[in-house]
Amino acid sequence: MREDAVARRTIQERLAQLEAQKKTLQARLGKRERAQDTRRKVLLGALVLQRLETSNDPEFSKRLGDWLRRELPGFLTRDTDKALFTDLIPSSVGQPARVQEAERPESVEVSERAA
Repeated sequence: MREDAVARRTIQERLAQLEAQKKTLQARLGKRERAQDTRRKVLLGALVLQRLETSNDPEFSKRLGDWLRRELPGFLTRDTDKALFTDLIPSSVGQPARVQEAERPESVEVSERAA
């Protein structure tokens, strides 16, 4: 019976080790999928910007720019993101002054209040 307990423990240890390996591999897969998703977004964004800047079809560039000016304000939620697209969206949407305040470190704000 003692051998069964040792064998069982070994199998349980091996199962625990396999579970840990599975979790590690799942995390690696998730990281790879996120990286691929980010790369797709960057490449798609680069294509859109390139078409806006260098398209040989002015009508297409105009339609694309109009669509972006319509869609971006509702899509972008953070002022810092809106500030990146001030060339495409109206300046009233992305407030650079508020963005600068939001990006100041707290320590600067606290020291300014104390003064």
